[in-house]
Amino acid sequence: MTTSQLIQESKPGAARREGHPGIALTVIAACQLMVVLDATIVNIALPHIQDALNFSTTDLTWVISSYTLTFGGLLLLGARAGDILGRRRVFMTGILLFTFASLLGGLAQEPWQLLAARALQGVGGAIASPTSLALITTTFPEGPERNRAFAVFATVSAGGGAVGLLAGGMLTEWLDWRWVLFVNVPIGVLIAVLAPMYISESERHPGRFDIAGALTSTAGMASLVYGFIRAAEEGWRDSLTIGSFGAAVVLLVAFVIVETRAKEPITPLKMFADRNRSGTYLIMLSLAAAMFGMFFYIVLFVQNVLGYSPISAGVAFLPVTVAIAVGAGLSQRFLPVLGPKPFMVVGSSLVALGLLWLTFISSDNSYVGGVLGPMLLFGFGMGLNFVTLTVTAVSGVAQHEAGAASGLLNVTQQVGGSLGLSILTTVFGSASRDEAEKQMPKFLTDGSAEQKAEFAKTHQLPAPWGHEVLAQGISTAFIPAAAMALLALITAALVIRVRKSDLEALSGSAGPVAG
Repeated sequence: MTTSQLIQESKPGAARREGHPGIALTVIAACQLMVVLDATIVNIALPHIQDALNFSTTDLTWVISSYTLTFGGLLLLGARAGDILGRRRVFMTGILLFTFASLLGGLAQEPWQLLAARALQGVGGAIASPTSLALITTTFPEGPERNRAFAVFATVSAGGGAVGLLAGGMLTEWLDWRWVLFVNVPIGVLIAVLAPMYISESERHPGRFDIAGALTSTAGMASLVYGFIRAAEEGWRDSLTIGSFGAAVVLLVAFVIVETRAKEPITPLKMFADRNRSGTYLIMLSLAAAMFGMFFYIVLFVQNVLGYSPISAGVAFLPVTVAIAVGAGLSQRFLPVLGPKPFMVVGSSLVALGLLWLTFISSDNSYVGGVLGPMLLFGFGMGLNFVTLTVTAVSGVAQHEAGAASGLLNVTQQVGGSLGLSILTTVFGSASRDEAEKQMPKFLTDGSAEQKAEFAKTHQLPAPWGHEVLAQGISTAFIPAAAMALLALITAALVIRVRKSDLEALSGSAGPVAG
C-alpha cells in the first residue's frame, strides 16, 4: 500500500475501496437518473392513478406539482447542506428519504397519501440531486477524468425524461401503476449501500442555513399553485381561492425581505441584476411552465382519447426526445459562433408555434394528424433553448457563484413547471365544464341505459361525449401555454443583449459544455 493510500484511508469518511471510479460514477449517475426520471415516469401512469384513487383531473395535477414544488423550492438548500454537513452524508440522507417516500407512495390508498409521499420524494430529491453533481468534483480529479464524468452525468440528466416515459409505460402495463414508485426502492437501497464504500466524504465548509428563505419561497409558491387549482374547481370567488392567493402574496413578499436581509441567502438576489441572466431565468420559467403542461395533457389525450396503452403512450413521446436532442446538439455546436440570442428567439418561436398548433387538437385527431407534428416543433425548439439557457445563466459569473447561478436556473424550471401546470389546469377546468354542459343533452338523448347508469355512479360522461369534453378542455388549456412561450420569445427578443465579449466567453466555455 502506498503512502497516499494510507493517508487516504486515515481520513475520516474516506471511501473504504479505492480504485473503482467507474462504480462511484455509476452510483452518482444512478441517483441522478432516479431523481430525473421520477418527474416523468409517473406521467404515463396518471390515467391509472386517477382511476385507482379517484382523482379528479384537476386534482391529478398535484401528483406532479407536489413533487416539483418541494424539489425546486428546496434545491438550493440541499446544495448548501452538502457544503456544510458533507456531501456524501447529505447525498445518502437524500437517497434514503427519497426511497422511503417512494415506498409510501406505492402503498398509498388515498389521494392525500400519494400526494404527501410525492412531496416527500421532492424533499429527498432536492437533498440528493445537487450533492450528486458536487460529488463528481470530490471523487474525480480535475482534467479529462472529471470531464468524462460530467459528460456521463449530463447524458443521464438529458435522457432521464425519455427513460422515465418508457419505464413508466412498461411498469404500468406489465405490472401496476404502483411500480412506477416501487421501482425506486431497490435502486435507492443499493445506492445507499454502495455510496459509503466507493465515494469519499467531502470537507465541511462553515456556513448558515437559510431555512426561512426556503420555507417562505416553497410555501408561497405552493399557495399560489393551490389558488389556481382551487379556482379551476370552485371558481375565482371561492373563499379558499382568494385566501390562497392572499397567503401567496404575503409569503412571497416575506421571502424577498428575508433574502435581502440574510447574510447567506438561499437565493442571491444579486443574480437578477444582470440583464441577460434575469432574462434567461424568465425564459426558462415560461418555457418550463408550457412544457410541464404539454406533457401532462398530451399523456391524458393519447391514453384517454386515442386509447393508447401505457407502453404505446411512452413510445409516442420518443420523437419529442429525439427532437430535443437534435436541437440541443445544434445549439451546442454553434453557440460560440452565433451567441445565445438567435437560439433563444428561434427556439421560443418554434415552441410557441407547436403549442398554437395544439390548440386545434380535437377528439377526431389521430396521433400523426394532431399530435406528432406540434410535438416535434415543440421538442426542437426546447432543444435549442436548453443548452443555451444553461450556458447563458453562468456566463460572466464568478466561479464561486456558478453553482448558485445554475441552481437558480434549475429552480425556475421546477417552480415554473408547477405554476404553469396549475394555470393550464384552471383554464382546462373552466373549458371542460362548459363543454360538459353542451354534451349533456346529447348524452341524455343518445346514451344507452347502461351508460346512464354508469354516469349516475361516476358522474363522468362516457365516450364519445367524454372524449369531446376532455379534448375541448385540453385544446383550450394550450392557449395560455402558447402565451407563456410567446412571453419567452418577447423576452429573448427584447431583453437578451449579447456583446462581442460575451461571445468570447461562450467560446471559452464551449469545451465543457460540449462535453
